[in-house]
Amino acid sequence: MDEEAYLKERLEDQIGWYDKKSQWNQKLFKRLTIAEIAAAALIPFLTGYITQSDFKIKFTVGLLGVIVAVIAGIVPLCKFHEHWIEYRTTCETLKHHKYLFLTKSSPYDDGNAFSILVENVESFISKENSNWHNLQKESEQKS
Repeated sequence: MDEEAYLKERLEDQIGWYDKKSQWNQKLFKRLTIAEIAAAALIPFLTGYITQSDFKIKFTVGLLGVIVAVIAGIVPLCKFHEHWIEYRTTCETLKHHKYLFLTKSSPYDDGNAFSILVENVESFISKENSNWHNLQKESEQKS
């Protein structure tokens, strides 16, 4: 595989994948956290309106409590925050090395620049895959 093909088919593809996954995890983490905060804030507010015979508000308060508990369990289980940070870090590291390579900056300023780039990129991707695998095993063991 030549430089142009590697940059396009491997490096750009991986940058795009990590970027998309980072954004997805960030959005999901923030949305779930906002929903959890809003539901938790509504519970004491609605509790003030409960009367003896008001089943709808009692049911709503109970449902909000369940929603808070479910979200509080899902967020750490699925590790949206951790994945967001890991994927963003990997994406930015890959971009950094791509630009160092394209500008022929150190460590890509000699005749072995392409080989060094491939080694570094594959090392970052391999490290990320190992981290992901370890996180999955850790999640399985906890559940």
